[in-house]
Amino acid sequence: MTTPQTNAAQLAADYLKLGGTRRGKLDDNIVDTRQWDDEPEEAAIFWNERIQSLPDERRREVETNLPTMNSD
Repeated sequence: MTTPQTNAAQLAADYLKLGGTRRGKLDDNIVDTRQWDDEPEEAAIFWNERIQSLPDERRREVETNLPTMNSD
């Protein structure tokens, strides 16, 4: 049986499916993202409209569901 994804996990998954390139940066309880590559316009719009606009705590939840800078 699979566990349903949380809303934050679903937002992160949807962003990645659109080709989003941001990676989570988790360091000493500080959550942030980094982006080195351009990303498709759809992914950028999704990030700005659906994730960036969230309250800080909710946005951090989404960011922790992105691949991390240390993951391959």
